[in-house]
Amino acid sequence: MIDVPLSASLFHGGAELETVDGAVRLHRLPLPYRSREADGQLRLMESQPSGVRLVFGTRATTLELELRATRVAYKGLARERGAVDVTINGDLHGSHPLRYGNVLEIDMQTGGTASLAGEIDRVSVEELAPGDKHVEIWLPHNEQVDVVALRADAPVHPLRDERPVWVHHGSSISHGSNAATPLQIWPAVAARGAGVNLRNLGFGGSAVVDPFMARVIRDAPADAISVKLGINVVNLDAMRARSFVPAVHGFLDTIREGHPRTPLALVSPIFCGIHEETPGPGSFDVDELRAGRVRFVATGDPTRTREGVLTLEVIRDLLAQVVRDRAGDPHLHFISGLDLYGPEDAEEFPLPDGLHPDTATHELIARRFVGVAFAPGGSLRPAGSP
Repeated sequence: MIDVPLSASLFHGGAELETVDGAVRLHRLPLPYRSREADGQLRLMESQPSGVRLVFGTRATTLELELRATRVAYKGLARERGAVDVTINGDLHGSHPLRYGNVLEIDMQTGGTASLAGEIDRVSVEELAPGDKHVEIWLPHNEQVDVVALRADAPVHPLRDERPVWVHHGSSISHGSNAATPLQIWPAVAARGAGVNLRNLGFGGSAVVDPFMARVIRDAPADAISVKLGINVVNLDAMRARSFVPAVHGFLDTIREGHPRTPLALVSPIFCGIHEETPGPGSFDVDELRAGRVRFVATGDPTRTREGVLTLEVIRDLLAQVVRDRAGDPHLHFISGLDLYGPEDAEEFPLPDGLHPDTATHELIARRFVGVAFAPGGSLRPAGSP
């Protein structure tokens, strides 16, 4: 087997590589932002490589990937493990759940944490057909991974991705929460369906209209941009209407400094019953935790919306108004999250924990997003697309 150098040219969809204990750690945010402006939550989320994949050409029939994973676990609660998805010439070849790795265990009762060391995961991809092939190895969306080694039984060479680049920013739903594998998160499903090159800036708990996030998007190559805002602002009770509206305008102004005519969609939150009329903060349902299950509740006072306290219903109206107020920008579009997942969908596809969609619902959201954004006449269809 040949040891393949882990050069930056092999990795698509991320920002930077960091060498950690002889392995390569993937980052989705550049160092200045993650070290200076990101809090602990965002630093953890940006090092989970949602949408990041190794892309290369080879004639190999056997591949081996070694990963050192670090996952967050809640004491007494079961959580699904991350997985590695492999495609060959665009078709799914196999999905490989992780089994080992390090654990950051959080005790929800006391707030205490414990770090537990684990073994390296080894993913083997065998019996590939002979001949030239395009390989993509999608890394786990929900665990931090350090790539220790890549081996093949034939030479490997990086490949360029000539497809239009879609940069998407959003919350844990865009990050992929509750989807089973990295290819089943809705941005990945949508990107593959639309034939675009995904850079996923979905970060769990962290889509709060941060000015630096707008600068990241401003400076990123992009042929289409979408920004999905609202749910984290509500469930963190992070803003009032007075501060939210100018913050969104400023966010869009910053993006437009680098992308003055790039198709840009402002996307409002999908339906989430707990926060439609009830503000945050959001919290864990204590009774469900005692029963060994995760479910979220809203704890705010619905009567305070007249004071500028935000709910999802209020935020959707505000975001639609922002776009109307920027009518001079013909490349800016509003997409209602209710068109992606609405109250009627909640009957058939309920959010299992009250906040995050399951795998089937990720697929539903992706299919609808492609229809409104990337289909002929769609708001994000890059110029020159067939």
